[in-house]
Amino acid sequence: MNATGNQGIATAPPNILVVENDVIVRTAVSAYLRECGYKVTEANGADEALRVLESDIAVDVVFLEVDIPGRMDGFALATWIRRERMAIKIILTSGVSRGAKDAAALCEHGPMLVKPYDHANLERHIRQLLAKVST
Repeated sequence: MNATGNQGIATAPPNILVVENDVIVRTAVSAYLRECGYKVTEANGADEALRVLESDIAVDVVFLEVDIPGRMDGFALATWIRRERMAIKIILTSGVSRGAKDAAALCEHGPMLVKPYDHANLERHIRQLLAKVST
């Protein structure tokens, strides 16, 4: 059986775009998600994330820090993703709670993960979001 539970049909692992300007946090999260079997693309801010999202790289879930460098913050980038790439799921994270109501409107599962978050909890969120796509 493959990652989706189907026999015979091989599918690529889901791709998670991790947008985090703290290189230590981004590297640790990305390494953990790779160990869980996901393909991971990394971006250190909004401008890098937009380049990835506008490229031919397929992205299934964006794990996005609210306070990122670039021409827009995480809320604005999440709004852009909602408008331009509606199939992509979004998980916001922040060390500062700014507008849980805003975050809830931009995320499919819960308002936001607050730092420090548990990596296993993040992976559970991702699995739940991806399960919603296939049901």
